[in-house]
Amino acid sequence: MKYTKLGNSDLIVSRICMGCMGFGDAKNGQHSWTLDEEHSREIIKRGLELGINFFDTAISYQSGTSEQYVGRVLRDYTKREDIVVATKFLPRTQQEMEAGISGQQHIEHMVNKSLENLGMDYVDLYIYHMWDYQTPLYDIMEGLNNIIKAGKTRYIGISNCFAWQLAKANALAEKEGFAKFVSIQGHYNLIFREEEREMAKLCAEDNIAMTPYSALAGGRLSKTFKETSKRLEEDSYAKFKYNATAEQDSVIIERVAELAEKYGVSMTEISLAWLLSKVTAPVVGATKLHHVEGAVKAVDFILTEEENAYLEELYIPHALVGVMAQNTVSAAKEKHVWSVGNQKI
Repeated sequence: MKYTKLGNSDLIVSRICMGCMGFGDAKNGQHSWTLDEEHSREIIKRGLELGINFFDTAISYQSGTSEQYVGRVLRDYTKREDIVVATKFLPRTQQEMEAGISGQQHIEHMVNKSLENLGMDYVDLYIYHMWDYQTPLYDIMEGLNNIIKAGKTRYIGISNCFAWQLAKANALAEKEGFAKFVSIQGHYNLIFREEEREMAKLCAEDNIAMTPYSALAGGRLSKTFKETSKRLEEDSYAKFKYNATAEQDSVIIERVAELAEKYGVSMTEISLAWLLSKVTAPVVGATKLHHVEGAVKAVDFILTEEENAYLEELYIPHALVGVMAQNTVSAAKEKHVWSVGNQKI
């Protein structure tokens, strides 16, 4: 395993971040393919053995049971100071807004619940899971700064946002003396490269770490079209994100398979080797031991510039999907982006 600094933070993270959305009680979540605690334990333990020290979960994953599993397993197999734990919080609910709960109060409640689930006193990275168009940005940034001062998180990150939103958030933080976002967890892989338009350039300019999710496109970049899996068959959200472009993506996936065969390695290794040349640490989900092992092997596999170009050249621009497609609609309706006190700016 290789390690690197996470953007402008002091966190030293493994080049592979273990994505923990696949862990948790399936009865308490949206996904039928998630692992129970016994099998989650095997995957996390193997990741630790292979040098992974960076783990990403969220309060929304299987109603908090992902956080609970991850917390218990990490306590059993490693020391708290040897790992970097990230979790994420959701926007305020309509009920919270009607009850007059502020953005600051919402964040404090969310982080306290996550810490309870994890059985930890703090997280290393607390991530704003998706943009809250109903809450002033000042309230979000102040709320996050408050929990850093309270020692409940060391750093903050953001997920599912546009480059202009990240730039405005960090500009506000700098103006007000708040903590800045040190990382962005966006949708980025070999068959979905829209983050290269603006986000990647902003991150390079400001040393913001990119830790993309869907690194293997829900398994599509790790298998030929003749292969299948429970995840591919049952993950309706991944189907929503990728089925519409399956034909144009297939030619890139064929090239991944071609290079994998040439070198006698897995498609996972080729796909992640390409992504590792672009980002700090991709978030890679795993529901089988060989998923973890393939991801770790990718860290030491280096593609040539010509091979990277070969994988990239057939890419066709994609429409935004999932949360970011919703963000496009919400941004168009937004009446203000941030505020200071009661004054909208």
